[in-house]
Amino acid sequence: MAYDPSDPLYQMLLDEDITAFNQARKEGKTVDLQGALFRGIDLRNLDAEGLDMTGAYFRGADLRGVDFRNTILEGASLCEAKISGCYFPKQLSPDEIRLSLEKGTRMRYN
Repeated sequence: MAYDPSDPLYQMLLDEDITAFNQARKEGKTVDLQGALFRGIDLRNLDAEGLDMTGAYFRGADLRGVDFRNTILEGASLCEAKISGCYFPKQLSPDEIRLSLEKGTRMRYN
């Protein structure tokens, strides 16, 4: 599966309406974010619990404080993203995160 650029929930994220996105998910709406593009988007306060963001592209995104512990991030790229205060899945080593942040590599799970 791959993300649908016209999906209303994805559009909320592109519009940086994180509050509406989180509320829609609480109401049971779902979204496929595999391979989604988040270049330069402010995603602070995102409730990422249970999201599948396999292969997502976060270049320059503001991810500060997002809890990704229960998010699938395999193959995602964090190049130049702001990640202070983030939690990451145990399957991602600090080296994978650093390489992705500094060089734009796709993160591989252990």
